[in-house]
Amino acid sequence: MSFDTLFKFEQELAEYTGAPYVVVTDCCTHAIELCIKLDMVKLTSFTAYTYLSIIQLMHNYNIYYTLTNETWIGEYRFHGTNIWDSARRLERNMYQPGMKQCLSFGNGKPLQLGRCGAILLDNLEQYQTLSKMRSDGRDLKQSPWQDHAVISGFHYCPTLETCALGIKLLSTIDERPKHHSYPDCRLVKIDTV
Repeated sequence: MSFDTLFKFEQELAEYTGAPYVVVTDCCTHAIELCIKLDMVKLTSFTAYTYLSIIQLMHNYNIYYTLTNETWIGEYRFHGTNIWDSARRLERNMYQPGMKQCLSFGNGKPLQLGRCGAILLDNLEQYQTLSKMRSDGRDLKQSPWQDHAVISGFHYCPTLETCALGIKLLSTIDERPKHHSYPDCRLVKIDTV
């Protein structure tokens, strides 16, 4: 397999969701992290009923945040940004112009691939930067990578086998948003080590 499998999965997700560009990642939390880092988010508010990794992400990046009573189905927004946690939503033509919607393909999600995620967006420059950030700072279309400039990046690329499975299963998903009850993260105290 080659990176063409990853690019094909991104292309098929783009066609399915209506997003001009898609960056696949190894999980939704990492997709959100890349968007937060790219946009240099310092302050936000969002629902208290979310997954613990989101609270950890805010702590790890020293982002000032407030938690709201907002309830949600399928996705919620990080207020003051154009970033959405769309972990429990995957539908045809779901893309919202000007936004960065972060998807999860984990267990219990509309497209279950195990550990995988994606970012839907419509800005070409940000797409190119996020693609490099997710791939250790390198452009996967340039080989050998040692001959080209790299940016600061992360090892957040999904496996090619996961991308191949995503291509195979994309046409079989149940588009209904997946409901899940998350605990109130305002009750979580994070101890520093």
